[in-house]
Amino acid sequence: MFTGLIDQVGTIDRVANTDAGREFRIRCGYESLAQGESIAVNGACLTVREHGKGWFTVAAIITTIGRTVMADWTVGTRVNLERAMRLGDRLGGHMVQGHVDEACTVRAVRRDGDAVVIDIDTSTEVFALLVPLGSVTVDGVSLTVNALPENRVLQISLIEFTLRHTTLGDLRPGARVHIESDMIGKYVRRLLTPYTETVDA
Repeated sequence: MFTGLIDQVGTIDRVANTDAGREFRIRCGYESLAQGESIAVNGACLTVREHGKGWFTVAAIITTIGRTVMADWTVGTRVNLERAMRLGDRLGGHMVQGHVDEACTVRAVRRDGDAVVIDIDTSTEVFALLVPLGSVTVDGVSLTVNALPENRVLQISLIEFTLRHTTLGDLRPGARVHIESDMIGKYVRRLLTPYTETVDA
């Protein structure tokens, strides 16, 4: 479980295809990682395979590759990192599983006063789980849904702190990002499905 509050921004310095899947070595400032621990890399929960001073490796299997943009990651790609939360930690963001719902495409980026506003195209499935001023995770960052300006479009607004401490300030139109919708919304929708299907029938 994660909170969507980024610990560090790491940089991929090696990519290799291995028996464990597509392996990435990531440079970062972590010094106390443990083999087998979970870490969110751009919002995708992965397992630390090996680690050393200032680096660790993770591997993505074919299922993960198909649901994310990891196939596009190369040496030099910057990624948002968050270690799994511990029992008793402050929940400063929102409950994040590290399960990417889908990769979505940035439609527009613009400056609006002291914020940067980003519009992201989503699928019907993801859009159905979004509510104005609700929670959403974009590339691992816990954010507030700023608006839903039109069908299947998510709008977020980034403050200066987020721009400085995550990779979201690098986003440009056409970029693909990982989206995880709010976990509570998923369960509510699942519980209501039998009743809504009955009404629709």
